[in-house]
This record gives sequence, structure tokens and C-alpha cells, in this order.
Amino acid sequence: MPFKLSHTQALGLMVLATLLWSMAGLVSRQMTHAQGVELTFWRSFFTLVSLSVLLPLLKGRQLLRQLPWRQKTFWLSGVCWSVMFTAFMLALTMTTVANVLITMAVGPMLTALLSRFVMKKQLAPHTWWAMLVAGLGMAFMFISQVQIEDGQHLKGMMVALCVPLAGAVQWNVVQHLQASEAPADFMPAVWVGALLSSLYTAPWALPGVASSADLAWLAGLGLFQLALPCLLAVWAAQVLKSHEVALLALLEVLFGIAWAWWGAAEQPGLSVLLGGVLVLAALALNEAATWRFTNERTGGLDAR
Repeated sequence: MPFKLSHTQALGLMVLATLLWSMAGLVSRQMTHAQGVELTFWRSFFTLVSLSVLLPLLKGRQLLRQLPWRQKTFWLSGVCWSVMFTAFMLALTMTTVANVLITMAVGPMLTALLSRFVMKKQLAPHTWWAMLVAGLGMAFMFISQVQIEDGQHLKGMMVALCVPLAGAVQWNVVQHLQASEAPADFMPAVWVGALLSSLYTAPWALPGVASSADLAWLAGLGLFQLALPCLLAVWAAQVLKSHEVALLALLEVLFGIAWAWWGAAEQPGLSVLLGGVLVLAALALNEAATWRFTNERTGGLDAR
């Protein structure tokens, strides 16, 4: 990246990244022909094209030669990104934007839980309580969707759950395994994820029925909703503390529901709102408690 960010600039970039991420639900509701797997394919394809241009500009022409092609963690990271890309868009075609985003919001809890069993890290009591409250919120949401439209919404939420699950693997297993390998920049793994997602979905998506307007919307998604904000978030995360990144990432849920409510008249149900409040409150309180606990242990030092 061109220069070192200040803390305020990093905060602003992270908010901008979440705002861009949150537009996916609204844009997906503008499609006239493309749906399901085809929509997923074109978003991943345009993300691949966008990153193929952006990454060499940011990291130089020698990027391909510098990639850790032989590291298994690099490919595992790419697979995780591909699952997140694919499951997210498929879920949006099966249920509401609010259902998808709030389901994805349990990612920090799943990441913490996996770290307990994979990396053998001890979890603070407040994290266990937060996971319990968030689990109750998710259970309330899931149960309320069982009998709606033959369980279609429930199926969409189950698909959406693959996103935080893959994210938990991404941030835990990859980090754990990389300790035994030479450190590497895994941002290009996002490019691998877009490539794999395109390959997964191409046989079911092509030749497709997407209109020119659909393709224009999806090209915008690939560049502005995924490729660009991923780069911005990585840049901002070099300055922000981990708890700040986690809290700011929750803005995607609020922004995304607001976009869909305002732009697509997709009003979330009462059960979704109540369950979502429990999930978001548990996550926010856990991050605040973690920040306080860390400050007490480090004497207020800027520890990550």
C-alpha cells in the first residue's frame, strides 16, 4: 500500500469496507434474469477479473512468481475463501438479506470456539457467556423459519452458515498450520478463492440467462462489493486492533439490512430482529470485555 494510515484513516477505511460489503443483498434484488448459481458465478468471475488487475498494481509485476504455490495453507485459505464467496450469494437467493447477514454474524463466536479446540487456547468466561447468548439468538431465528415456505428460509440460513464456518477455519487452521511454514502474504489467496468459486459454479451457470443489466450489476459487485473492500480491510487491519476490526465488521449486518429495507422493501420479521439483537449484543459485549481484559493485562499497551 502507498503510505501508512493513521488510526482515524484506518477506522474510516474499515467503515467504508463494511458499507461496500453490505451492498450485496440490495444489488442481488435488482437482478432481472440471473439467479441462484448463475448469479454466484458471475460475481466470483468479476471478482477474479478485478483482483487480477488490482493485485499486480498493488504488489508489483512479480506477484505470480512470489506466491507460495507449494504451501498447503495457501491453498486451504483459497478453498475457504471460495466457500465463503459461493455460499454467501447462494444464500441470498434462498432467504432474506437479514437472515443471511445475522447468520454470518456468528463468525467471531465460531472462530473463538474453533480456536479452543484446534489451537488449544483457553477462552475467557465472558466469551463462553457471549457464545451462549448468541446461540440462543440464532436458535430463536432458526426455529422461527422452520415452517415458513416449506423451510426455504431455513435452508438458506443453513447455506449462509457455511460462510462463518469457512471463516473460522480460515482464521484458525490456516494460522495454526502456517506456523510450520515460511510466513507468506495470503491476500492473493482471495484471488484463488474467486477462481475456485468460478470453477465450482461454471458448469451449472453457463451459458446462462443473465441480461446485460444483470451483468453490469454483477460486475459492480465483483469490483466494488468484494475485491476493493477486501483490499481496504486488509490495509486497515494493519493499523487497527483486532477487537476494533471485529466490532466494525458488525456494521455490515446493520448496513445490509438497512439497504435491503430501504432499497428493496425487504422488511425483516420480528423474530429475525429479536434474534439478531441477541446475536449482535453478545458479540459487541464480548469484544468490549476482551478489549478491557487485554488492557488490564498489558497495562493499557497497544497489544494485538
